[in-house]
Amino acid sequence: MIIKNLLVLFVLGFMSTGVFAQHSLSLNIDGVASEEGNICFAVYTDEGSFLKFDKVYKSGSEKAVKGKTVFDITDLPEGEYAIAIFHDANGNNNLDTNMLGIPKEQIAFSKGKMKMFGPPKYNECAFTINSNMEMNIRLQ
Repeated sequence: MIIKNLLVLFVLGFMSTGVFAQHSLSLNIDGVASEEGNICFAVYTDEGSFLKFDKVYKSGSEKAVKGKTVFDITDLPEGEYAIAIFHDANGNNNLDTNMLGIPKEQIAFSKGKMKMFGPPKYNECAFTINSNMEMNIRLQ
C-alpha cells in the first residue's frame, strides 16, 4: 500500500512539472529613442483581451536605456501570448495619443506592426511559449 501511494505521488509530481512549467521571456527592445521614462509592456492571452487595459495578463516596466532596453518577463506558463510595448518617455504611465488616437510615443508589438488605420490584431502578434525564450522587438 505504501509503495502504491508513493508511486501515485511520484507520477503526480512528474506530471505537474510539465503541466505547470513556468518559463521566462527575455525581451530585447531596440530603437529606444532616449533614456527618459520607462519601457512599458503588457502581456495578453487572447483576442478578447488584446489591447484592453483592464484585461492585461501581466504588465510591468523597466527604466529606458537609449538604443536598447533589455528585460525579462517571468512565470509564464506554456501557451499563446501577444505583447504590446511602448516607451513612456514622459513617465505618466499612459500611452499618449493625439486627437485622432494615434500614439505620440514609440510603440511595438511582439510580432505585428502598427497599420495605417490602427494596431495589428491579436493573431498577427501571437506567439507560443513552451520553453524559456528570447525575442527581439524594435520600437516604431
